[in-house]
Amino acid sequence: MPRAQSAPRVRPFFKVVSTDEARARIRETDPISSESIATRDASGRVLARDIVAPIDMPHFDRANMDGFAVVASDTFGASSGTPAYLEILGSVEMGQTARKRLSKGKAFRVATGAMLPPGADAVVMVEHTDEVGELVEIHKGVSPWQHVLRAGEDVEKGTTVMAAGRRLRPRDIGALTGLGITRVRVHRRPRIGLISTGDEIVPPERKPRPGQVRNVNQFSLAAMAESVGADVVDYGVINDAAGDLAKTLSKSLRSEDVVFLSGGSSVGVKDLTTDVIMSFPNSEIVFHGISVAPGKPTILARAKGKPIVGLPGHPVSALVIFDLFGAPLLRILGGEGAADAFQPAQTTRAVLAQNVASKPGREDYIRVKLEQVDGRSVATPMPGKSGAIFNLVAADGLVRVPANAEGIDEGSEVDVIRF
Repeated sequence: MPRAQSAPRVRPFFKVVSTDEARARIRETDPISSESIATRDASGRVLARDIVAPIDMPHFDRANMDGFAVVASDTFGASSGTPAYLEILGSVEMGQTARKRLSKGKAFRVATGAMLPPGADAVVMVEHTDEVGELVEIHKGVSPWQHVLRAGEDVEKGTTVMAAGRRLRPRDIGALTGLGITRVRVHRRPRIGLISTGDEIVPPERKPRPGQVRNVNQFSLAAMAESVGADVVDYGVINDAAGDLAKTLSKSLRSEDVVFLSGGSSVGVKDLTTDVIMSFPNSEIVFHGISVAPGKPTILARAKGKPIVGLPGHPVSALVIFDLFGAPLLRILGGEGAADAFQPAQTTRAVLAQNVASKPGREDYIRVKLEQVDGRSVATPMPGKSGAIFNLVAADGLVRVPANAEGIDEGSEVDVIRF
């Protein structure tokens, strides 16, 4: 009688960490190098140096309303019943340099943004005036510097206006060019090498045979990485063979700033990722496993001085883990401060539509659908397995169940991390 074959040995996870520990280790990542680029091209990039204002802004006292530039004391007590009368000396238009000094009893017409004439210390809104020949009739008094934007009131010369680590927004670009700053030093865009593993994965244009699946992760992860400012280099799908994976990983580590491996991070006999990573000199498995669902079989490692992230193969797990841990890593590599990097892009408050159970000791992320019911936002849990990609597509966000909780009761107010 032939001897029964023993079951394949399945290695346990090692270095399993809490979500807080995982975030702490990711925060240790150093940002990549910087480059000088034109300010007009810097939207979405992260400052590598503080920006110090080279001038006052505005650099002259200017009218903040259409009306008349005056000496404020000439208008004290003016009202509709007892107006003040001032002689009109002329007008100061936008872009003109006001050279003629304003003396008491006089006024200049001014447009919003126009330079305030020397000697003037206030603007009377045009709505509170009437012109009577060469005189202006003032129906409402103004106090000194009312309706005036003073030199340096927006920004004083020498002030740090934007700190290193700030991701520049479109409105920041205009503010910088307003200061005359035409070039800025920013961190490079992180270059991410993206590798998928699995003999069962076929390209989307190919009809899969039984047991095969089309490639989902590679395309979703590439799009997600680009959305947080990374440049993606796609290394395609590698067979479940240690030699092939080692060769591709080595090539990626030579050229890219970080490598993301999709699949091959759990405990099956064909999951070779940790063995391949440890075959490189001076390599380290920082953690292998996070106490989180979905996505426990997640790896953070380092080899050749660069981070390697091993994501689960199931699409929902891979994409949720990328949102929670992968995207912050890329943002830190790109120079963003860790506190900002881990902040969700958008959250909203909602009422949970039904009870949610959870296993204590594990941080759970529940997919939810949002809808408005009787004027309030309601989050309905969407149970689904980690391979059900359209379950994730239909969801509007995630609700976090803390590791020390056994669940969340129906009717509780929760924060929803919006996709």
